[in-house]
Amino acid sequence: MHQVKKTETNLKIAYIALGSNLSSELGDSVSLVKSAYELLLQQSIIIDKSSPIYETPAFPAGNGPNYVNTVIKIKTALKPDALLRVLHSIEDDLGRTREVRWGARVIDIDLLDYDGLLLPNTGIYEKWRNMPLEQQISTWPEGLILPHPRIEDRAFVLVPLKSIEPDWVHPVTKETLDVLIARIPPHDLDAVVLISDC
Repeated sequence: MHQVKKTETNLKIAYIALGSNLSSELGDSVSLVKSAYELLLQQSIIIDKSSPIYETPAFPAGNGPNYVNTVIKIKTALKPDALLRVLHSIEDDLGRTREVRWGARVIDIDLLDYDGLLLPNTGIYEKWRNMPLEQQISTWPEGLILPHPRIEDRAFVLVPLKSIEPDWVHPVTKETLDVLIARIPPHDLDAVVLISDC
């Protein structure tokens, strides 16, 4: 059987957010984010670019200690669901538990955008994008939703993303990062503070 060689043309581009606001026996939040980065390198993933690490307030506000956040651009031959399984496996390896939605956590890895795909469909994406915050806190999606339905609301994602991919365009709304960032309240943007390289 002829095997297809994995070349750059077989790879898809995806963007991933990594965050932490709890320490563990493996280290502090910055160490945990860096550990997640290193574990990604051991998978079928090429890290193309990584943002600096930023400190940001917990989301929703008052929901635990400040976070450290970074965004990375990757190339992978993994399909979206397989990539998500890898991300969840890394979270598990680093001690992540999923008891409370948006609770404090040792590591959080979110798939933000995979090759501009809209998954699973427009209706479900729009439902989650427009869901009131109170309902989001208590409701879990049944499967992968792409692009991440709240990406445009989160300074802690948009600022790091702009540092590595300033020309990124939202796959659904077709809005640029500059347009999305301009809608973020200035105090939310000011709260995203660069602390180190990834």
